[in-house]
Amino acid sequence: MDKSTRSDLTDTVGDDALMGIAEMCETFDVSARTLRFYETKGLLMPRRLNGTRVYSKIDRARLARILRAKNLGMPLSEIKAYLDMYGDHGEGRVQQLTYVIETTDAAIRDLEAKRAEIDTSLHELRLINQQSRQALDAKRSKTRDKV
Repeated sequence: MDKSTRSDLTDTVGDDALMGIAEMCETFDVSARTLRFYETKGLLMPRRLNGTRVYSKIDRARLARILRAKNLGMPLSEIKAYLDMYGDHGEGRVQQLTYVIETTDAAIRDLEAKRAEIDTSLHELRLINQQSRQALDAKRSKTRDKV
């Protein structure tokens, strides 16, 4: 499944529809072990009906956010801190958005710096490659001229 569509899945299932662990695994392309691990880390808190884990729309939205952040390289401890900012009724949404803006600004700066380093390295490698080709051509020409 395309990772970019995972968050869309939370909107296509009814607001009050509950999913079992097998459905969550299939929908988000994760293992049951992964879901249980996220639960032990406090990232997911599914309700239990007769001992069976059931996931609400909120759980699905949290999992979509967890997977997106994980794909961006965010450690689980930071993901948990971000999710915990939300609060019980969304009172921390401004704090969450501020955190996202600051974090993504820093990541963009880092990636742009890396891209600049890569561009510099590519330029140097192309120059070395070109000079080496010219030197090789010159050596080959001298060898042909002697023969």
